[in-house]
Amino acid sequence: MTNRLSTSTSPYLLQHAHNPVDWYPWSDEALARARAEDKPIFLSIGYAACHWCHVMAHESFEDPETAALMNAQFVCIKVDREERPDLDGIYMQAVTAMTGSGGWPMSVFLTPDLQPFYSGTYFPPVPRYNMPSFKDLLNGLAKAWRSERAEILRIGGEILTRLQERTIAASTASFTLQSLDGSAEALLASYDWSFGGWGRAPKFPQPMSLEFMLRRALANPDRRAEYLKLVTHALRAMARGGMYDVVGGGFSRYSTDNSWRVPHFEKMLYDNAQLSLVYLHAWQVTGEAEFRRVAEETLDFVLRELSHPQGGFYSSLDADSEGVEGKYYVWTIDEIRAAIPDEAEFEFVRAAYGLTPSGNWEGKTILQRALDDGSLAARFKLDPEAVPVKLSAIQARLLAARAVRVRPGTDDKILTSWNGLMLTAFAEAARVFGESKYLSVATRTAHFLLESLMQDGKLRRSWRDGQATREVFLEDYAALILALLESYQTDFDDAWFNAAQRLADEMIGRFRDPAGGFFDTPADGELLLIRPKDLQDSATPSGNALAAEALLKLAAFTDRGEYRDLAEETLALAADAAARYPTSYARWLSAADLALAAIKQVALVGSQDAPNFKNMLQTVRSVYRPNMVVAAAGYPPSSSAPPLLADRPLVNGVSAAYVCEGFVCRQPVTQADALAAQLAAA
Repeated sequence: MTNRLSTSTSPYLLQHAHNPVDWYPWSDEALARARAEDKPIFLSIGYAACHWCHVMAHESFEDPETAALMNAQFVCIKVDREERPDLDGIYMQAVTAMTGSGGWPMSVFLTPDLQPFYSGTYFPPVPRYNMPSFKDLLNGLAKAWRSERAEILRIGGEILTRLQERTIAASTASFTLQSLDGSAEALLASYDWSFGGWGRAPKFPQPMSLEFMLRRALANPDRRAEYLKLVTHALRAMARGGMYDVVGGGFSRYSTDNSWRVPHFEKMLYDNAQLSLVYLHAWQVTGEAEFRRVAEETLDFVLRELSHPQGGFYSSLDADSEGVEGKYYVWTIDEIRAAIPDEAEFEFVRAAYGLTPSGNWEGKTILQRALDDGSLAARFKLDPEAVPVKLSAIQARLLAARAVRVRPGTDDKILTSWNGLMLTAFAEAARVFGESKYLSVATRTAHFLLESLMQDGKLRRSWRDGQATREVFLEDYAALILALLESYQTDFDDAWFNAAQRLADEMIGRFRDPAGGFFDTPADGELLLIRPKDLQDSATPSGNALAAEALLKLAAFTDRGEYRDLAEETLALAADAAARYPTSYARWLSAADLALAAIKQVALVGSQDAPNFKNMLQTVRSVYRPNMVVAAAGYPPSSSAPPLLADRPLVNGVSAAYVCEGFVCRQPVTQADALAAQLAAA
């Protein structure tokens, strides 16, 4: 038998389609039933790769006795937080306000008019962890709904008031270069020099904070060495293995310990998008080969395991396989020996990863580097350049051995905002590494998103098996706009730029808040408890931070002042909070860095096959310049080309480059060395 989730586009909801619980997706039908029958709503929010979501489902939602209680006393609604970040954000605020913390599975009890009155996360089937059993909780809340209705409504009203107050809070501060320096120093002061990163276990990778520190390293020569030391220390610590999959590439969601060894094994698209990009940028700045290797291995992992054949990228891989967390990824020493039968090579692996018969986690081994390349070269009398080549061959054999295992489940829905982050990484990698494979992927993905995620002329949030959801959110628009601008700067196809500008104008029309910035939901969207406007970055960037960045870049391409004005108005919303909580507003800090910099605008015109054109383009791409936009076209540029290219003639019939700031340009140049000098002086 199946319930109402069986037609869902969400793999998470489909996991619950055979529960005995009479689940509804979030829908008018479910809300109308709650009102008509005067029943409270049990709202359960989670996602497909969530380990404890699986545990609660097995213990409670698959249990007929528990399901009978739920069906008799509540209208039960199941939500995929990844498809509905609006609902997740609203009710996570409520859970945090009521309990002091949050997480998934999120369990929230609502009145029929959607006000939360009791909440938590995981509830066990029997009393444990100082928590009631889920069945006792259901019975207690059902009784309270019948006999203590006034108290429940009072609590719901108070929580609603707190949520409404939070949505209208505004900052009176503004970002300055001094405040950015202060945030960088605060991040430096709170950094964990023992293990890398910020905070204690569970430790999250914080790619947005690392990107900001990389920006400030480039902007502040006096602090460059110290800021770069932080970035490279963190990236090396995470790349040793454990949280990073040294066999197959890609990063797990977070580390359960301080030393990045024992991960929570789920792999999320958004983490790998952001981390591959910060490793790429760090390689551009430092030239350190390890950073390029990790960036490429991570991108290749996404291509191998998270790519849809039509284009676009799946959302995640589960932590569990065969019902056991991490089983797919961990090893016994005998399994490694079977994959690497040559004794000399096995000894090399033993030394590289510090292998012991007892393992390093629950009797098994999570591979993590024990010796660096230099130490391995010295011990085994190898040329240092031979070590990564040898390791790569060994890792390929381990990957082949692992491939015969039962794979973790794949959440194969395609989300616009997460795909925008990943498209950005592939587009940048294509031009920085000069890799045609990545360019092909970026082009296919951009086409797919603009075709499959557009339904009836409107952008949508989620797609699976040819079916798109109705909803869309600010982060979807903003992330896709940024990705299309990066795609344009990779192959200079005007179609990407024009799509980005069209989406930006739609974003302004559908999401703008007259009081400043943008709402997370569109004006023509569903009426919810509140219209959310969440400014804080989470594991993914705030939609408002992305929107500000996108508008700043569009202003640099078009010289449209209204884009710049809206971006600055939006940035003001977070200036005060970002100064106090830099790790929670790191994407805002990078957007502010872009706003406060003199954005470099480079226009290249002429034959793209001409040697001097190619050399100048290579000069532009050879250095990481985060506060720069680049436009290029043949001569004359088409009418659809970015306005930055307008009125840029050839020089004596030869391809030329114009370096501009605020559409005020230096003398055009025709040779790479002259262009490099202008970029260095600008």
